[in-house]
Amino acid sequence: MAHSPVPSSRYPEASLTLMDLFPSADHRPRMELVAAAEVPPPYRELLVHTHHMTVTLEAFHRGPVNLQVLGTMQSEDWYARRILLRRHDDDEVVQFGIARIRLSYCLPQVRDAILAGRIPLGRILIEQDVLRNVVPVAFLRVMPGPAMADWFGKQRGLFVTYGRLGAIHLDERPAVEVLEIVAPIPPAIPGA
Repeated sequence: MAHSPVPSSRYPEASLTLMDLFPSADHRPRMELVAAAEVPPPYRELLVHTHHMTVTLEAFHRGPVNLQVLGTMQSEDWYARRILLRRHDDDEVVQFGIARIRLSYCLPQVRDAILAGRIPLGRILIEQDVLRNVVPVAFLRVMPGPAMADWFGKQRGLFVTYGRLGAIHLDERPAVEVLEIVAPIPPAIPGA
């Protein structure tokens, strides 16, 4: 079923801000807000929760995910990165994301691991035993642009997927803003 994009005045402000960190028409998907109840399975299982996406994706795909950093930006106050998470066993992309992180809210060893760009953020925070609270802010129906369609291995304009905006509080301080868009999930085959 085709869905028209929400006019830009109704885009979640935080997603525009995060997408604008890495401006490119090829990378910008069309997005519209949806209620949590409108997120269909299995996307609901992947997005409507208060857990790190790293852990959720690893459980869903039954194996670890690797980080690929597509681009970074840094200012005095924050660090942002645009990433893909890939399944370890076959390198298939399972998520596109953008995170903006207030480095001053991170312990030095956490900050160093984030800046190294080798380990997914959720895994870093779990391994460093940082007090954290993942807060979903909004859910999105996503019609990917050309670059995202290529990353997901799909033909542009022929599919819809879902994502979420969230915040991660570290030691009770809002330290991270995230946009997380999961790769399309093929429909289950009855009897398989």
